[in-house]
Amino acid sequence: MQANGDSEVSCRNGAQNGESSSAGEAHSNGLVSVGDNGNSVNNNSNGVSEQPAVNNSNGDNSNDNNSPTDVNKKKKRLSQCEEDVIRLIGQHLHDLGLNQTVDLLMQESGCRLDHPSATKFRKHVMEGEWDKAESNLNELKAVMLSPNVIVRMKFLLLQQKYLEYLEDGKVLEALQVLRAELTPLKYNTERIHVLSGYLMCSHAEDLRAKAEWEGKGTSSRTKLLDKLQTYLPPSVMLPPRRLQTLLKQAVELQRERCLYHNTKLDIGLDSVSLLLDHSCSRKQFPCYTKQILTEHCNEVWFCKFSHDGTKLATGSKDTTVIVWHVDMETQQLKLLKTLEGHAYGVSYLAWSPDDTYLIACGPDDCSELWLWNVQTWELRTKMSQSHEDSLTSVAWNPDGKRFVTGGQRGQFYQCDLDGNLLDSWEGVRVQCLWCLSDGRTVLASDTHQRIRGYNFEDLTDRNIVQEDHPIMSFTVSKNGRSALLNVATQGVHLWDLQDRVLVRKYQGVTQGFYTIHSCLGGHNEDFIASGSEDHKVYIWHRRSELPIAELTGHTRTVNCVSWNPVLPGLLASASDDGTIRIWGPAPFLDVQDSEGLSECCSMDS
Repeated sequence: MQANGDSEVSCRNGAQNGESSSAGEAHSNGLVSVGDNGNSVNNNSNGVSEQPAVNNSNGDNSNDNNSPTDVNKKKKRLSQCEEDVIRLIGQHLHDLGLNQTVDLLMQESGCRLDHPSATKFRKHVMEGEWDKAESNLNELKAVMLSPNVIVRMKFLLLQQKYLEYLEDGKVLEALQVLRAELTPLKYNTERIHVLSGYLMCSHAEDLRAKAEWEGKGTSSRTKLLDKLQTYLPPSVMLPPRRLQTLLKQAVELQRERCLYHNTKLDIGLDSVSLLLDHSCSRKQFPCYTKQILTEHCNEVWFCKFSHDGTKLATGSKDTTVIVWHVDMETQQLKLLKTLEGHAYGVSYLAWSPDDTYLIACGPDDCSELWLWNVQTWELRTKMSQSHEDSLTSVAWNPDGKRFVTGGQRGQFYQCDLDGNLLDSWEGVRVQCLWCLSDGRTVLASDTHQRIRGYNFEDLTDRNIVQEDHPIMSFTVSKNGRSALLNVATQGVHLWDLQDRVLVRKYQGVTQGFYTIHSCLGGHNEDFIASGSEDHKVYIWHRRSELPIAELTGHTRTVNCVSWNPVLPGLLASASDDGTIRIWGPAPFLDVQDSEGLSECCSMDS
């Protein structure tokens, strides 16, 4: 390897920078090498331990071919990748305290863990020998990524030195460091002013609290060393815990690429096996019918889980809303309350942000809206602006005190909880509504095949999404960045609201001019689900245009799907067949049964 001259070479078979390694002295990896008999092992100039001559009692010289010189001639020259791997393994073993093993590994490979000056630098920093550490820095100047970083590194060293003096009560020494060493660097004067204020700290606890510093010792010095290392090339000093970092990245990448991974990412390595690639089975995914709810007596047009995941509301052509309780342990649902009196049927439902209220809307010819208190089961508001109105969609303001509602008759309104009109926007035939988290912007899809943003405060509006076909419904991700659209004759489209671009078109779903409501869900909203006119539920990973699962079981159009926001393995679907299906992972199966199980894309209970 060649970089910045001979002093930066991290693996070699020649002399170790002209320094001999003898008993009691630092080895090439900064440690003392000990032989099997407990004595120190001396190294020859090429870093390979000398072997005593072996005399055969019968005078046979057959072992001559195994002399150290011949071994070195036969030794394969290591590639750059092989050198890096040896150094990574050596660092990890060193962190585990297996120092003798590290010495033997470095001797046999001819590699060294760090540059000799970097090894001394690490040792002196950890021991708090600041003058020696500063001297080591000067030795490392030649291999710096940039000559200018030496000032930054000195500043970090002297800052630690200053704080440790203060903690020990050596105020005069600390003041001397501040005036004679830190200030002349002419670097980060603002920080120097902050440091000078610590002179007024009355005791060590006060200093550590104000400086947000752990105090003198191994922990703070290790963190200092981690910062200092970032200014040095890895060929000179390895980044801390580099092997663990690479393994974590590999595990995280495998999980991110797994189409069925639907649980929280554990950033640690203790919970995974490094001996196998990460792979989630479809059987762990919500592809299996856990429960069929049949209490509605007509088409079910809508379903929606509450924000806390403990309830599911379903609306039907039978003029009722049923609220179901979700057992968070068994993930089974049971009927909690039936809300009656919605003369036109219920085609849309919206939970308030705190799940206290539930608003129900009807189909196109419905001019009424019902606002229910789910805690008392009382109808708080039955709202109708005009018999000629159409109130078919609704969205809650994030403050939970206001909502917007409208339809295709040419206007939408902003109202309070008692149905009092606060604002209105005329001339907009609304198909679907959504309130953004800023509390000011309302998104509305209209009959011009677009989604526009309307601001009730400054009375401005702007175009955000433009499609070529009618937008039948849409929903927005939790972070407000993405919108998921069901587009007539086209299917499901994902848009980036910030950049105003179409991200992806998802394939498979059958979408005509019926209103179908899709959803984002699963852990981190990594998945998309939608009903379809072909009686199926389709599921995609956000990154994949092709479905990863097709759920069968319904016998008519699936109008709406809802993913539980708390239980990522629970999905609900509502259909014209009059049922709601609850989907979850496969039930417990032994190995023999699971091997014979068909793919979940064709599963039915």
